Amino acid sequence: MYRDLSTDKNSYSIEDVARITGLTKRTLRYYEEVGLLPPTDRTESNYRLYSSHDITRLEQIKKLRDLLGFSLAEIRELLQEADGQVRTAHTSNGETHICNDAAYYRVIRLIEQRISELEHMRSTLLTRLKSQEYLQGGNTPY
Repeated sequence: MYRDLSTDKNSYSIEDVARITGLTKRTLRYYEEVGLLPPTDRTESNYRLYSSHDITRLEQIKKLRDLLGFSLAEIRELLQEADGQVRTAHTSNGETHICNDAAYYRVIRLIEQRISELEHMRSTLLTRLKSQEYLQGGNTPY
């Protein structure tokens, strides 16, 4: 699909998206290749055009990858599940919101699992620190 970049205020070049998201242009192309990002629109000169929705999706991918440690395969599975279960809800003021409850609940469960794993890791490390400091006769800050 081709759009005229000059008339669409919600279109972003690959350089713009790289700057906004902090991802490299190569990463943006790769995410499209592996199915994390749907194929982008193109200009008549075949330059990629990204939408605000694409930027939001890229930010979600970054958070799932960087903050929660999900692999790209896990992220792709989550996004495909979310895409398949999307329904539209309209609010009283006419705004449209995308709802995909099952996918959100799955992400919440995965986040809770990661939190539990991190709390266990924290507890283990604190126990080791306390043991080492006790053996060395020092005081612990915890």
